[in-house]
Amino acid sequence: MKKLLVRIASNLFPNQITSFAYDQLTNPQVRKLRENELGTLEKAEKEKYKFKDFDIQLYTWKGGDKKVLLIHGWEGQAGNFSDLIEKLLADGFTVHSFDAPSHGFSSKGRTSLFEFTELVGILIKKFDVKLLVSHSFGGVATTYALFENQDIEIEKYVLITTPDKFIERIDDVSEMVGINEKVKNRLISRLENETNNDVRNLNVSEFVKSINVKKSLIIHDIDDKVIPISRSKNVHQNWTESEFMEIEGTGHFRILRTEKVINKVIDYLK
Repeated sequence: MKKLLVRIASNLFPNQITSFAYDQLTNPQVRKLRENELGTLEKAEKEKYKFKDFDIQLYTWKGGDKKVLLIHGWEGQAGNFSDLIEKLLADGFTVHSFDAPSHGFSSKGRTSLFEFTELVGILIKKFDVKLLVSHSFGGVATTYALFENQDIEIEKYVLITTPDKFIERIDDVSEMVGINEKVKNRLISRLENETNNDVRNLNVSEFVKSINVKKSLIIHDIDDKVIPISRSKNVHQNWTESEFMEIEGTGHFRILRTEKVINKVIDYLK
């Protein structure tokens, strides 16, 4: 019913509905963490990092000499990696993570892919890491950051699901809220005017062709309802340094809490 009303309103009030859709893309919803996820965050050394108009929450779990940075997805946060963090610590890794602008325990405000991306590039350099793990949209931000920072060299990078084309994200939001093609095109024009980027060129499958990553592993569930596995497969097919692991039964979010996946990530990073 709500989608039907939005579709009708798209024809009657295209400017207002464009603004509504824009808000959906730039104002992430903060989701509550589980008790164990909060418990893992409590063990971290915390730092507030000033980035543009945001106070970014940084986390460090000190372990051994091997350092890894974890990059969460859109509307995610560092605590989502709780199970992986605990296992990494047990295996002697030092773990770094963060809550992106307007995510988790960082300060709130309108944000974008481009701010997320810029911050990832800064933090890879700040923590001086050669190992990366991302989930979902974190793969877009990370590959774009590496594309924009050709001086960064990464030894191993694990992508636990990844989108491909940013335009697909706009298509997904358009379908989710029920906007029509005219409003979608207005939304694209607004994004391009404000960011000075052609959104059709923002594709992970293109970024990976020229980033400095020696080895990578993409893991994706065939039953993922949020990001179709075909998007990850297209990234893999365009990335000569990548391996692909297809799993089933975990979906998009439980994949981060699945023991088989966690063990594979750690074995790969070793």
